[in-house]
Amino acid sequence: MKYSPDILNCLANLSSDEVFTSPELANRMLDLLPQELFQSPKTRFLDPCSKSGVFLREITKRLLEGLEGQIPDLQERIDHVMTQQVFGIACTDLTAEMSRRTLYCSKQANGEYSVSTAFHDVQGNLLYERCHHTWNAQGRCEHCGASKGEYLRTDSRETYAYPFIHNSIKEIFHKDMQFDVIIGNPPYQLSKATEKTTNNGAFASAIYPLFIEQAIAIHPQYLIMIVPSRWMTRTGQGISDEWVDKMIKGNHIMELHDYLDSTQCFAGVEIKGGVNYFIYSEKYEGKCKYVLHQNEIVVERNDYLDMIGAGVVIRDAMAINILQKVVSIEGDYFLNNSFSSAVSPKHFFDRDDVLGSNWKGYNVQQDENHKVKLYVNRKLESCGYGWIKESDVPKNIGTLPLHKVYIPKAGGSGTDSIILGNPFYGEPNSVCSYTYLCIGYDPQRHNYSKKQCMNIISYIRTCFFRYLVSVKKKTQDAARDVYQFVPLQDFSHPWTDEMLYEKYGLDKDEIAFIESMIRPME
Repeated sequence: MKYSPDILNCLANLSSDEVFTSPELANRMLDLLPQELFQSPKTRFLDPCSKSGVFLREITKRLLEGLEGQIPDLQERIDHVMTQQVFGIACTDLTAEMSRRTLYCSKQANGEYSVSTAFHDVQGNLLYERCHHTWNAQGRCEHCGASKGEYLRTDSRETYAYPFIHNSIKEIFHKDMQFDVIIGNPPYQLSKATEKTTNNGAFASAIYPLFIEQAIAIHPQYLIMIVPSRWMTRTGQGISDEWVDKMIKGNHIMELHDYLDSTQCFAGVEIKGGVNYFIYSEKYEGKCKYVLHQNEIVVERNDYLDMIGAGVVIRDAMAINILQKVVSIEGDYFLNNSFSSAVSPKHFFDRDDVLGSNWKGYNVQQDENHKVKLYVNRKLESCGYGWIKESDVPKNIGTLPLHKVYIPKAGGSGTDSIILGNPFYGEPNSVCSYTYLCIGYDPQRHNYSKKQCMNIISYIRTCFFRYLVSVKKKTQDAARDVYQFVPLQDFSHPWTDEMLYEKYGLDKDEIAFIESMIRPME
């Protein structure tokens, strides 16, 4: 028998430029729904970010089977399902044609080869109308935050002003519409390049929360989406704390499947921190069936997403056990007064183009005018530092007299076993570029000695410390908030893993687990 591959399976494996959903993954997501929805001729489905049309095709298959007894004639059943039950909003003009080809077997809903005979227009129920960003005084789109400098384009180029988050449902469909199920795989991020490029450069900001928020505002019975998992640990640009609080603490997520390795869902596509898909219902409020997929290992638990009150989803069961032991010794207060309170925010010393990671306005040698030591990116100086005037320091000059510890603001790949870059001692009269964060940065709270700084370094180098960082750190970025679960210690003496394991009462299995996950720091 000659094998005929599903073109949507081939498309799903093309590249990471557009993350397409395979039919197999779409059906895993549809399996989360009460299956009686596919036996009702009144259930309405919407894909608000259609790329290939795979969700609508697989929904149609289930409806055609589920409604066979109620609408025996196949053509009548096809026409009813396609005109009354499945709806889509495409991401671009190209994906609109692709999705119609998938759903109607024709890029024109009323075309000669369309499987439906009931449409009288080209688009059918799979709509796309080019829309535009609405720019504010700061050069940002009021709806999605896109940069005017990046996305103000002619009609011949795609603007990525996605209709679902720029217009209302009534504006898109030209009438009020209510949907029972909203399901999709939204775009994940937009470039937020500024009009004036600074040392910080361009960055990508998460856009998928806007799709989720807009879908919830429409009040479907069920919402199902697949998105990056970074929101669960509050990491990633463009993810607001208020939005995460609503998602985690609202307890409306019925079931969530979390994949540490994104290639288990999207073959050949690496998404830092993994991906997850979930089913959300405003009418539900309770515990979540949380399923963690770690290669061949699948771990399931049924509990509240914010089960220890940390404001994030703890993704593996062993971490929960270890954190509960830490809380039993330190008390709940440490979650808001952890090691992160000793770590500076990003851009602590730098401003605009001054002291950025690529800034070169320093002397390579110290002289009577250039007395402040500046630790810079080692790619710029093999020794890792240069010399500047005190007047060159744009801000937080009060930190100069302090003994400090510097640590790279980016560490590892996000999936490696080292977790953090190497910390090092920062003597008084020193500052750092954007490459590093400063530990012991506040003159009102921190007055560490050199000895204490060296003891802090010994603590950071332990597997225990870096394991607790890894609970939250799932990308290369190592901003201060990834230290949320690390308790502060008495730094009058150095620390070893053995001392920490004993202090927190870790058993041999927990110790073995930590040491299997975290490699000693050289």
